[in-house]
Amino acid sequence: MTKQTINSYGSISKLLHWLSALTIIGLFALGFWMVELTYYSSWYKTAPHWHKSIGIILLFATAIRMVYKVKQPKVLAIANHSKLVKKASSLTHKLLYLMLIVLMISGYLISTADERAIDVFNWFSIPSLGELFNNQEDISGLIHKYLAYSLIALVVVHAGAAIKHHVIDKDDTLKRMTSK
Repeated sequence: MTKQTINSYGSISKLLHWLSALTIIGLFALGFWMVELTYYSSWYKTAPHWHKSIGIILLFATAIRMVYKVKQPKVLAIANHSKLVKKASSLTHKLLYLMLIVLMISGYLISTADERAIDVFNWFSIPSLGELFNNQEDISGLIHKYLAYSLIALVVVHAGAAIKHHVIDKDDTLKRMTSK
């Protein structure tokens, strides 16, 4: 297991990054698919249950990831990156975290507007705070939907930038998150 340094990400940071990435993409795909389910589909109740359960687990994992990130040495930007690239990278990472947190909060508000708890894989429940504002489910639903699309768009930009750094710039940006 590698430790994090100012020049490279440690094993735990890499694991949390890739598990989060796969989970976010999976939740988007599941959400995109499940909104078209009809009442008569055998997945009508199962798909939302999985979506909510995985979303809550991702919320906890993201909180752990953020605490872990603060306690680790900050990986510095590659020295030959321009100020603009460094600022864009920093802003993108902050936006990814912010969008993810707001997305999960809006999901919670959708699911608990009717005062029912969220059962996480029937292991435990996250209690409802009830309806905190008028039309909570609808407003939170719109925020959740458009933020999910925006998050995926930013993920594509983030991945595209990493690939650009690897293929065109031939720097270690992507290698720092993939190699040992």
